[in-house]
Amino acid sequence: KMSNSSSHKFLLLAFADRWELQLLHFSLFLSIYLAALLGNGLIITAVACDHRLHTPMYFFLLNLSLLDVGFISTTVPKSIVNSLRNTRANSYSGCAAQVFLVVFMVGGKYCLLTVMAYDHYVAICRPLHYGTLMSSRACVKMAAAAWACGFLNAVLHTGNTFSIPLCKSNEVEQFFCEIPQILKLSCSYSYLREIGLLVVSASLAYGCLVFIVVAYVQIFRAVLRIPSEQGRHKAFSMCLPHLAVVSLFSSTAAFAYLKPPSVSFTALDLAVAVLYAVVPPTLNPLIY
Repeated sequence: KMSNSSSHKFLLLAFADRWELQLLHFSLFLSIYLAALLGNGLIITAVACDHRLHTPMYFFLLNLSLLDVGFISTTVPKSIVNSLRNTRANSYSGCAAQVFLVVFMVGGKYCLLTVMAYDHYVAICRPLHYGTLMSSRACVKMAAAAWACGFLNAVLHTGNTFSIPLCKSNEVEQFFCEIPQILKLSCSYSYLREIGLLVVSASLAYGCLVFIVVAYVQIFRAVLRIPSEQGRHKAFSMCLPHLAVVSLFSSTAAFAYLKPPSVSFTALDLAVAVLYAVVPPTLNPLIY
């Protein structure tokens, strides 16, 4: 039995129980983590140091890379250390910190991807107004709003999730602390409040997704009207990486957070978590 007390530990899901497989998990996750740090680090350094890249598109890409580094650093290093030390433990405060940072990075990233879609829309559909609509002050405000949305979302969800009495067990069926898995440990109906909050967040995310889709319908209509093939190619090469990132991230995160708790297979949950928490931060630099 478990009550809400900071002295309690959570037990994270181990990828394997045999030492050889733990070693494989360690080397695989370490390689992915280092690749993500390298790729995103190169983007951050290039955009910060090269004055030719001081444009709205690259400014937002720098913010996306910062969020990706934060996101993968919240989940993967703990899993790597645990597999090396042959333990599954995560402290109560460590778990709360993981939940807070994951929700913060996911929310911020989603808002930022929406802002990037708006940037592409203005660049292609309203090029004459681009200088005024996407001034450096406007870009800083938009990026700050994306980070602030993520932060507010994280405060609400973390406070709500950890105010729920947990009593079933302390085993989290995931390689990091994740809200849907923690809700499974609750023993009262107070978890319905957090489900309600997740639905509100999902509705806002859905609103962002609709905005992105509508923006891209307008963008593609404008692009297909461009007479030169080179111009069309340039416009598509700007938009397609962003679309790929949005699709991968949205589909996996939605599946992880919105599927009913009854539909739960540990292997499936694990695969989905790897897909939204580990793969996008590593692939984004390659895609871009």
